[in-house]
Amino acid sequence: MKQQTHIPEVSLLQFIKHSFKILKNPLPFHHRNFNKYGDIFRLNIGAKNHIFFSRDAQLAIHVLQKNQKNYTKSKIQTKDLSKYVGKGLLTAEGDHWKTQRKLIQPAFHKKNLQQLLDTIQSAINTEYDKIETNKPIDVFPIFNDLAFQTVVKSLFSSAANEDEINRLQHITEEVQKMLVKELRQPYLGWWFKISGTLQDYLDLGQESKDILKRIVNQRQQSSVKYNDLLDMLLSARYDDGSSMEEKQLLDEILILFVAGHETTSNALTFTLQLLALHPEWQDKIYNEIKANEDEQDLMNQVMNSKICQQVLEESMRLYPPVYFIDRVNIEDDNFKDYHFKANSNLLFSVFEIHRHPKLWKEPNKFLPERFEDGGRQFSSQYFPFGAGPRKCIGNNFAMFEMIIAINEIIKRYKIKPEFKSIDILPLITLKPKNAILNFEAR
Repeated sequence: MKQQTHIPEVSLLQFIKHSFKILKNPLPFHHRNFNKYGDIFRLNIGAKNHIFFSRDAQLAIHVLQKNQKNYTKSKIQTKDLSKYVGKGLLTAEGDHWKTQRKLIQPAFHKKNLQQLLDTIQSAINTEYDKIETNKPIDVFPIFNDLAFQTVVKSLFSSAANEDEINRLQHITEEVQKMLVKELRQPYLGWWFKISGTLQDYLDLGQESKDILKRIVNQRQQSSVKYNDLLDMLLSARYDDGSSMEEKQLLDEILILFVAGHETTSNALTFTLQLLALHPEWQDKIYNEIKANEDEQDLMNQVMNSKICQQVLEESMRLYPPVYFIDRVNIEDDNFKDYHFKANSNLLFSVFEIHRHPKLWKEPNKFLPERFEDGGRQFSSQYFPFGAGPRKCIGNNFAMFEMIIAINEIIKRYKIKPEFKSIDILPLITLKPKNAILNFEAR
């Protein structure tokens, strides 16, 4: 019988000792442990609770793809997040997830997304009209608004008014902050409950569903077809011919807000910071735009934006918006010389995998040319949208949106940095911090 390899442990005492720093930014703590213990370690977070942290890309593929049927999402999504946003694709599991995925997948096929590209471009340019030139500005709020407006317009066309959009955006951001507190300060769970703090945020989640319900009901009573995502979701049918019940529809829409705007705004902000530090890549994108300017079809323009896509791929390698992926095994599992008992919590650091010195040449350098032949060559070690059957359903939507967003801003401006280094704020997603840029009109 093959001898099992002992997985190094980080003690509960070390976790508590560094808890304040972990609350602010857990990545340096994990990085030190990876450097000390190797590609996997066990972090004890309670008397009987522990998590296996891994930056082993082969183990990630095993869990997310090859043996994915033995793994489920952890309670972070299935319980902690779902209590705010419901049981949509991001938080559902098992047969329920399979049924919903099959129902919703066609809405995100390229031929359906093509109908939305003009709407996406218009929403992007409306936000860019607000940019002030020749002065330092924090670009993240611009991209945050841009990504939220893009999701709203793609979902609802003009059905939501400005006050409702602003309120939905506020609630989405506030609920995420509360969830981060719950995850990083589990010892305060009792206080969040008895103080009424938790209920306040649950009420906010319900308010967002009430807003969405009004919009959906208004659309159902209308005879006008907008060919937006809401129309596609309303017309989607299960195998038995039935449509989604209202509660399920609202959950799916809310998930699209949560998953669809923040990851995109983060990725775009990091990309612009990298472009500001590497103006030669701004010039390459601009030249590509000029070479494609006679192309009238927006989808063809997007598909021809190879350099822009390279830059985005490399940006998401260095700063993956979804910087960790978690799973729990249903039955005992073995991989290499490791043994994982049933109900083990595994957390994969996408951030660390994307910068692993054994997987990437000069891993900490911005080198978009490594993606000259596309991202598929790195499919065993590159997970910006996840991997396996649960890979993000909106990956094409996100890439199309980001390519249009980068092209449109490079058309207008030259971008210069007003920051010393790219700083990060790891929350539920990897957020940028102090992204101060200066825009010069071309």
